[in-house]
Amino acid sequence: MLDRLKAPKGAVKNRKRVGRGEGGGSGKTSGKGGKGQTARSGGSIKPGFEGGQMPLQRRLPKRGFTNIFKVKARIVNLGRIAECFAKGAVVTPQVLEEKGLIRSGKGPVKVLGEGEFGKALTIKAGMFSASAIDKIKAAGGAAEVI
Repeated sequence: MLDRLKAPKGAVKNRKRVGRGEGGGSGKTSGKGGKGQTARSGGSIKPGFEGGQMPLQRRLPKRGFTNIFKVKARIVNLGRIAECFAKGAVVTPQVLEEKGLIRSGKGPVKVLGEGEFGKALTIKAGMFSASAIDKIKAAGGAAEVI
C-alpha cells in the first residue's frame, strides 16, 4: 500500500532550469537581467549603499546623547492614592504594587500632585513633586522620602 502512494496532482512542480537556451524562457542572462553588479553571482548591494556616493547616515551630523545612568521612576498621582486608601493609612511602594497603582519592577516611586486629595495619609516614596508635598501637608498627612 505504501509503495503506491502518490502526491496529489499539481503538488509537485519541476524546478526552473535556467541557462538552457532561449527556448526554455530563461536562456542567455538566465533571469538576471542586464549587466552589472546585480547580474553577478554573489553580487548583492548592502542596505544603505548609494553607489559610492556618501550614504545618508554618514552625511547627517551626529546628534544627541543617551544617559546610561538615567533613573526611570514609576509614577502615581495623588488622586488615585486618595481613591484607594482610607484616612490614616500608611502608603508604601509595596502596598501601591499590591493595589495595582504602580507596575512591579525596578526604579523609585514618584508621587505627583495630580487630582483631588483631602485625606491625612502617610506616604512613603522615593520622590515627590513640589505640588504633591504641598497637597499632602495641607491635608494633614506626611510625605516621607525613602
